[in-house]
Amino acid sequence: MTFLKKLSIIAMGCALAGPILMANAQTQQQASAPSQKELASKPWMNTRLGAHERTQLVLKEMTVDEKLSLLMGYFGTDAPWKNFTRPEESYPQSAGFVYGVPRLGIPNIWQADAGVGVASQSGPNVRERTALPSGMATAATWNPKIGFDGGAMIGAEARISGFNVLLAGGVNLVREPRNGRNFEYGGEDPYLAGVMVGHQIKGVQSNHIVSTLKHFAYNDQETGRFNLNVNIDEAAGRMSDLLALQFAYEIGNPGSVMCSYNRVYGVYGCESDYLLNEVLKKDWGFKGWVMSDWGATHSTVPAANNGLDQQSGFPFDVSAYFKEPLKEAVMNGWVSQERFNDMAGRVLFALFDKGVIDNPVPKGSNNIDFKKHGLISQKDAEEAIVLLKNDKLLPLTKSVKKIAIIGSHANVGVLSGGGSSQVYPLGGMAVSGLGPKIFPGPMVYYPSSPMKALEARLPDTRITFDEGTNIQIAATLAAESDLVLVFANQWTAESVDAANLSLPDNQDALIAAVAKANKKTVVVLQTGGAVLMPWLNDVGAVVEAWYPGTSGGEAIARVLTGEVNPSGHLPITFPAAEAQLPRLKVDGYPEVKDQRFDVNYTEGATVGYKWFDAHNHTPLFPFGYGLSYTDFEFSDLKATVKNDQLNVSFRVKNIGVVAGKEVAQVYIAPLNTKWEAPKRLGAFQKVDLKPGESTQVSVVVDPRLLAIYQSESKTWKIAKDQYEIILARSAIEPQSTAKVKIPARTLNVNGK
Repeated sequence: MTFLKKLSIIAMGCALAGPILMANAQTQQQASAPSQKELASKPWMNTRLGAHERTQLVLKEMTVDEKLSLLMGYFGTDAPWKNFTRPEESYPQSAGFVYGVPRLGIPNIWQADAGVGVASQSGPNVRERTALPSGMATAATWNPKIGFDGGAMIGAEARISGFNVLLAGGVNLVREPRNGRNFEYGGEDPYLAGVMVGHQIKGVQSNHIVSTLKHFAYNDQETGRFNLNVNIDEAAGRMSDLLALQFAYEIGNPGSVMCSYNRVYGVYGCESDYLLNEVLKKDWGFKGWVMSDWGATHSTVPAANNGLDQQSGFPFDVSAYFKEPLKEAVMNGWVSQERFNDMAGRVLFALFDKGVIDNPVPKGSNNIDFKKHGLISQKDAEEAIVLLKNDKLLPLTKSVKKIAIIGSHANVGVLSGGGSSQVYPLGGMAVSGLGPKIFPGPMVYYPSSPMKALEARLPDTRITFDEGTNIQIAATLAAESDLVLVFANQWTAESVDAANLSLPDNQDALIAAVAKANKKTVVVLQTGGAVLMPWLNDVGAVVEAWYPGTSGGEAIARVLTGEVNPSGHLPITFPAAEAQLPRLKVDGYPEVKDQRFDVNYTEGATVGYKWFDAHNHTPLFPFGYGLSYTDFEFSDLKATVKNDQLNVSFRVKNIGVVAGKEVAQVYIAPLNTKWEAPKRLGAFQKVDLKPGESTQVSVVVDPRLLAIYQSESKTWKIAKDQYEIILARSAIEPQSTAKVKIPARTLNVNGK
């Protein structure tokens, strides 16, 4: 059994959210078992048969038009600018809809965005649902169980809302730190990102609905996303972006994969024979269906023959390529009957395999336990918060009598990221009228007030709020206070990248002025990713809260006051300057509409901390970094090779005075073999310890993390060498090292 399978089983066994949520009869409403008479007329409804056999049985009964219906997806929202009216059977202001085959028991497919909850298109009747913290935040927990539990929760809400496909599973690597969608993804390391997102997918699908894995592949920036062409060394791609997707695929086993807008090697991602047929379906053995991103289909025959199974979100594309044109192509033999059956069969297989057909979703309702789900989101946010600096200002104590809170509407709510993943909060937005009036807006603040949560915990402390729009007024308030909390933000969104990594709206100047007025200044960041901090040396503490979701205000207050010991660790590197990045600016920025251009990822697999290591750059904060209110000790590091597996064991002890969680990170560094960078993350484990308590930890390193991919032979080759095993708190904070000799070994494309 592989390490990934072991990790998945452990997470499934210990995660209670999925089973608890599934026990809710109102979310289930499972169809009664088919009778013998029904099985005689519809043998594919026999649940004792495997998904493949059931698929083949029902395919034989389907007409050409019925197969075709499964391959054509529509936007679930009216688009008057396209003279398009949504299908009557779709849910208003939803992402998508695909017609099923009712006479054969094949349900319609109702699709909802996205990875942090059941999103809604903007409009007069948004659905209000629970929002998880951003994907980046969940990755910062370094806790696969948190990923699973959150996925199970949003999957349950999708089911209750009437959706059987959730467009979740975003795992694009943070190759470009200014990417506007980084907040949706799982960080810069392929192993961490793949593990965390894979467990979220697994959680979503525990509700008998389908989750996607997206965006396949190299959709690493928003600038020119419809026009850019990615060039990258094939082996380097297999060891970076594709490896992250591969890990997520193996753990999550998604029913669908969503291909991306961009071109790769000159070919659109949604008609790339290399990506869809060779890598995904042949090499990895993917049996589900490939759907296009909304507006990412550009042809009929090339797209169908090169691996796209379903066109999504019409009318975003120029034409309904997979409707009458596909029928004509099949009739004329341009798309073979075998391929046509394969396209429809892949959709059917996933619907059978994930239990969608046997457990039809109920009619959409609002019958959701929002309090219970809010607590799941809150736990995610609490474990995601990263304490970056602390000169003994935190946790806050009741002895502080006057606190000033400045900025970011912290008196009423917490920020979220924008675009198709936007979840609208229960009770409406905390602040209205912010951000763009059209997509990717609006800018949404969830009504979870950090200020109110702090007031409840510090009843004898006078807490005053100032919006921070006037720097002088804010500085005056700071000077009159015992301690200052500056809430700073960076709103990022789909379709647009950040121009740079500086805080927008003159917030750096605000923080500098406040810190000059009062040295006891704590900065609480709500950002989509890394930002620069020119004021870092002048403030007493910094907390990265990301976009903390539905219950973010409570989570922030609990960490600031010490109710919760911060345990988040960075899933990305925070650079000290943009000059340290592979590119001084985002390729193609500012965007010129309809202009094709190349993005050459010459750094290859040297992404994030690997780039910083390879070029001897000292970051502002390293990958894996995170402080605590307690202290931990690492000891007894041992590394052995047994049954062709690298096993690493060690002990972690809480030597401080309060309970806390720590993330132990294992990095691997070959002593003679040349990799893309000096070291790679090989394993990690989060532990929860009381004061004085210790625990023994054992981890297994996936062999692909020891290997170099060989494109010609499609193998992973481990070089015979002595390797250094580094037990660390972060990418640049080694605590203990050991050496181990690893024999040469060649693995197949899937690391076997």
